[in-house]
Formats: sequence, C-alpha cells, structure tokens
Amino acid sequence: MSVTILIADDDPVQRRLLTTAVERFGYAAVTVGDGAEAMARLSAPDADFGLVILDLMMPGMDGMAVLAKLRELDRQVPVIVQTAHGGIETVVGAMRAGAVDFVVKPLSPERLQVSIANALKLNALEGELARMKRTAEGTLTFRDIIARSPAMDRVIRLGQRAAASQIPILLEGESGVGKELIARAIQGDGDRRRKPFVTVNCGAIPDNLVESILFGHEKGAFTGAAEKHAGKFREAQGGTLFLDEVGELPADVQVKLLRALQDGEIDPVGARRPIRVDFRLISATNRSLIDMVKAGTFREDLYYRLNVFPIRIPPLRERREEIPELVRHFIARFAAEEGKSFIRGVAAPALQLLMHFDWPGNVRQLENAVFRAVVLADEPMLTEEEFPQIAAYMDGSTPDEDHGAPLPDFAALTIGEPASPSAAGGPSLFASNGDVRPLAEIEAAVIRLALEKYGGRMTHVARKLGIGRSTLYRKLKELGLSDMAEGIAAE
Repeated sequence: MSVTILIADDDPVQRRLLTTAVERFGYAAVTVGDGAEAMARLSAPDADFGLVILDLMMPGMDGMAVLAKLRELDRQVPVIVQTAHGGIETVVGAMRAGAVDFVVKPLSPERLQVSIANALKLNALEGELARMKRTAEGTLTFRDIIARSPAMDRVIRLGQRAAASQIPILLEGESGVGKELIARAIQGDGDRRRKPFVTVNCGAIPDNLVESILFGHEKGAFTGAAEKHAGKFREAQGGTLFLDEVGELPADVQVKLLRALQDGEIDPVGARRPIRVDFRLISATNRSLIDMVKAGTFREDLYYRLNVFPIRIPPLRERREEIPELVRHFIARFAAEEGKSFIRGVAAPALQLLMHFDWPGNVRQLENAVFRAVVLADEPMLTEEEFPQIAAYMDGSTPDEDHGAPLPDFAALTIGEPASPSAAGGPSLFASNGDVRPLAEIEAAVIRLALEKYGGRMTHVARKLGIGRSTLYRKLKELGLSDMAEGIAAE
C-alpha cells in the first residue's frame, strides 16, 4: 500500500499538475479545492493520509487557517506548503504554524520529490518516537501497528472487537510475529488504557519460582523469603496481565491460574486468606495447546478458559507485502539511534533478497537483520553486503512453489518513498511514458501472472488472489483471458 497524499489547491490546473507528479513518484493522490474540504478529509475517522501538500492562498479557509486547525486538533500529519509568494515572512509564518517544508510556484518536480521524501522520512522517525512513548504509557493502539495485508487486517479487526470487552484472549503464533505488540494494542484500545501492563514470560521462570512470581508470597513463607512479594497478578491490578508462552506453566500453577480466572482470587504463598484481584488476562503461545491437552501436559478446563477468544497471528512469510513498510520503519529508527542519518533506504537487489527470504524468526528476525545492516552500512543505501547471513542462506536454498516462487521485483526503497514493482519481475504500474497504466491493464497482468504461476488451477488462483472462483471467471471473460486460462490448464 503506497502513501496517500492529500493535495489542497483551489487552482484545478495546479491540482492536475501536482497529481501527475505525485503519482509519477509512486504515491497515491487525493485532491480537494479548498481548506474546508481539506479539513473535512483530514478529520474523518478513517483518514489515512501520509502527507498534505497545501496551498497557502485559497478563498475561505486558507492554508494558514488549515495549519492552525491541524495544530488545534493535534493531527499529526506532515504538511508541505506551496505559494506563489515566497517572501521570508510567509515562509517563516508557515513553518512556525507547523509546516515541515515549502515549495514556490511554479513547482520544480525534482524539488517536490525531494521535499516529499524528506517529509516522510522525518514523519517516520517522529512516528517511531511517538509509538515508543505510547508503548511506555500504555496507550499504544492498532493505528500504531504496521499492517498492510489481508491476514493482518483480520487480526486487527478481531483485536479491536476484543478490546471493547473483558473477554480472555489467546494469541497464537510463531515466535517473533508480534504477539506482545497486539496485546498492548488491545489494552490501548480498551477501557484499561494507561493502566499497568505486566508481561510474564512463563517459559523463562524456574519451576520452583513460578508460583511465587505470579501470585506473590508472604514474608517467611519459605526459605529465602525475607520480604513480602506482591506478585505479578497484584502488579497488574486494574490493568492487563500478559502471560507469554502460557503452555510452559507447571501443572500445579495451572490449577491456581484457573481459580484466578474463575473466581477473581489468588492465593499468595503462605497467605492465610485469598486476595481479590481485578485484571484483564491476555495469554500467548507458540505451541498448540489443544495438542498439549491431548498429551496430558495442559489442563483441559484451563484451556477452555483461556481459549475463549483465540486470535492467530500469521507468520511474516504469509504477509510478505508488509516487508517493505517494515524495512522502511526499522531503517528510520535504527539510522536515528546509531547516528547514521545519511542512510536513505535499501537498494533494489537487497530488498528483493529480503522479500524472498522465509524469515523463520518472523518480524523480530527482520528487525535484527536491519539493525545489523544499519550498523555495518557506510553508504546511503543498504545493499546485499549488509545482509550476509540472509544472502548465504538464500544462495543454498531451493524455493518451493508457495514460499519461493518469483515475487515481483521491487525498486530501491528509501525511507520516504514507496516501494513499487518494476517491470523486471512482475507487472509494472507505469507505462513507458511514466504515466500510471490503466487499472484494467494492471489487473489483467496480475491475473495472467497468477495463471502462469499456478498452472491454471482456478481454485488455487482464486484463493491466492483473494477472490471467489465466480469472480475470477467473470474477470477472465471481461479481460479476454478465458482462452489463455484454458490453454494453460490443458498443458
């Protein structure tokens, strides 16, 4: 999904020029003719604009009024102002009002492209700082999560529904997919935002200490208990308790956890009476709890208590389309942390390498790989040389049909620019003259590629394209691809 830019200008000719330039750079464009309409678009609940190009001189609500309104609403979106009057007072006033840059009419496409890239790069860094702050405050929400795939859209929809209630949630997924991030977003979108968020990795606690750490103990309850300890349940009072790798809990602790869920009470070690606790429980596991139940290593009654609202988080290999955005996000963060502001992005061959890798360690592994690459980098663009372990693994691998079949080639990705498929490995979005190709041509090219890739197996093609079989057959007929499909299937 490319960045969407809102263009606000009362001159229709200027709007067309800006739209053409913005789309040629690889972004999506939405245009409005005045400041009031711009504010209406920006104030909409589903507004998802990455940047605003704003004319200062408009009838009614002018550009300065829009900037003032954005500041009043605390709407965090970078704004580039444009004006035919480039006086120093005008520029200073706009920058003080919140604009990140300015361009003077008539616009130079090269100057505009640089301005957009710089503004988005700055916004990516500010966004990461804001996410870190909201994480610490317990106010991280699903709007802060990078999700650009249908699989993750479903996760977010389920998470938002769960956040509105107090239902116990079980997050299932491989290590490194972001289960804790989803748990924090559920709290941030719910009634317990800004309350304690207590994380416990159940697999990292020695068996003989699990009960004490979770439920607490009284002074003198056992040898070495020199002081009273509250325990994680009481630390999470009023907030959320996140039990990661809950399948690792010993059998005796599973019994006490079941009681805490059923009765809202815990029994600290050595305590004379139970203690009431108020908490929201979110559990996570990278193992199949139902298989553990069948094997007798996990209590069946506890399983049904935890598995009230299960959410499966897909591995990164099932949502590869998110890799460019994640890479951009990690580069902006680590380049700032390591004092390497000269790093602008990742070269096309390196991005291709990252797109084809299966990432067994998921998002966490990708994050660490980008971190290492940034540390190694001496040039503005990360190359394959900065990802030696990934390159070595891919050189010795044989991709299978679903995981390693050719993906669309991606152009070089900079922090402030979108990644777009090139003509080398997949359907191009652009015609030879630089204009965006008609949607029907792009759609036909994608369907043709899918037919060839999956050998004309219609059920498989429809599933991979995310559409129904009847819709696929209708599109084949509309786009004149029926004969091609029959020919491929007959081979």
